[in-house]
Amino acid sequence: MYQWIDIINFAFGVAGLTQALTGFLLSYFLKSMGRRYRNFFLIFFGVMALYVIADLVSQLSFGLVDSGLTWLSELSLFVESFLSSLLLPLFTLLLLNICGEKWNKSTLFRVMAGLWIVYYILLLTTQFTTGIYYFSNDNAYHRGPYYPLLLIPPVLMMAANVIGLYRRRKILSTRQLRAFALNLLIPLAASLIQMLFYGLLLIVIATTLSALIMFTEILRDLSATYIEQTKELNRQKMSNLVLQMRPHFIYNTMTSIYYLCGMDPEKARKLVGNFTVYLRNNFNALTKEDLIPFDKELEHTRAYLAVEKVRYKNLLYVGYDIKHTAFQLPPLTIQPIVENAVKHGVDPELSPLSIRIRTRHRGEHSIIIVEDNGPGYKPAEDEGLHVAIKNIRERLRLMCNGKLRISPREGGGTIVTIWI
Repeated sequence: MYQWIDIINFAFGVAGLTQALTGFLLSYFLKSMGRRYRNFFLIFFGVMALYVIADLVSQLSFGLVDSGLTWLSELSLFVESFLSSLLLPLFTLLLLNICGEKWNKSTLFRVMAGLWIVYYILLLTTQFTTGIYYFSNDNAYHRGPYYPLLLIPPVLMMAANVIGLYRRRKILSTRQLRAFALNLLIPLAASLIQMLFYGLLLIVIATTLSALIMFTEILRDLSATYIEQTKELNRQKMSNLVLQMRPHFIYNTMTSIYYLCGMDPEKARKLVGNFTVYLRNNFNALTKEDLIPFDKELEHTRAYLAVEKVRYKNLLYVGYDIKHTAFQLPPLTIQPIVENAVKHGVDPELSPLSIRIRTRHRGEHSIIIVEDNGPGYKPAEDEGLHVAIKNIRERLRLMCNGKLRISPREGGGTIVTIWI
């Protein structure tokens, strides 16, 4: 027989399932939040929905005094307990991910995994013993003398998450910290209320509600971050416009074309073609908001160097060692570096400038190396160069989590290394 408390608990379960499915559908359709977070919340709310369904089946089967349904009660309770325990390690994974930590190198995750394995072993033993809990022949649920053992791992997992969150509080934004804290506190408060009002199952609806709040807060934080990055990228675009459209370069190129038209028309025609490619890629880069294929950036760089090669002749030599091209990068990444090398390295009183561009693929990284034998990089002597390098570093960081390093070359010159 079902009592009024059973009806209330079932209503809580249905509300919890609605919330879990709402979170799942929002995660599925909100593709703008990024694939990594989207996939996580799809798994998170998927596990939660199955957990609530198992809870609802448990409630229905417990209310029927029928020995033929004992197997259903045992199975639904096992699945419910198993899935609910997965939510704690998933919480840990999200916390580590947002803090930029590798899960496979985290002590917190190792502790969580160890505790979860202990919990799973204890849960598995309940299917073959009566020491922790069991069902009698009339489908009634009973706790065994060792039932408290089953509660120890989840309590320790929750405590580990609380400690982990506290230790990382300075890394997280205010909104992120609030999201994680509420996800821990709301189910904890529901558990305390359940202790005072025996039979009232608040934990299910509290768990789904706290997850939905966490999802909403993190989504708001991602949106705010996206807006800030968009503003920063727009500012970088304006900096690109100032840095790239150098009047002296255009003037010198047009002058070279003018003289070549009379002396060597064929060379003038090639120079016009390369100069056109250079200008087109420059203008296109200013309208691009996304990453571009490496081949496109290399085409831009080759066009620029071809123009400069006509101007400087035997004072400039260029070499390419391109062994990896299957990656993307921000527009105007390599060309400005090469341009600065030419600007500071070509000098009739010095040895000819040699520039070498290489690409490699190592593990998860695509690596670009621009090497020259010029006088070396001294940012304090050229504010424009300093701004250009800072500009490239920021765009690499914002658009593809890339890095740029400048180091002296043995024997003189500069090596610029970019990791994508």
